[in-house]
Amino acid sequence: MPKFVIERDIPEAGRLSSEQLQAISQKSCGVLREMGAQIQWVQSYVSDDKIYCIYVAPDEDAVRKHAQQGGFPANRISRIRSVIDPTTAE
Repeated sequence: MPKFVIERDIPEAGRLSSEQLQAISQKSCGVLREMGAQIQWVQSYVSDDKIYCIYVAPDEDAVRKHAQQGGFPANRISRIRSVIDPTTAE
């Protein structure tokens, strides 16, 4: 199944409290449960003004639907074509 990285513009995301991040995570998981196993949240990275999320989904439309239902921004959705890491150089 395709993997996507979602860029979410959230001003001062890096200042969100652990309680706020927990609430966002709970909302996301609730929407995912309603959508079924076709879409999965893998991991997210919080920076100063953005959150970058990795999702497994059948297509970009499923990712957009999750964002709309959860009330999350999805400013850029990019399909991941390859994954590289230091072992790629070996």
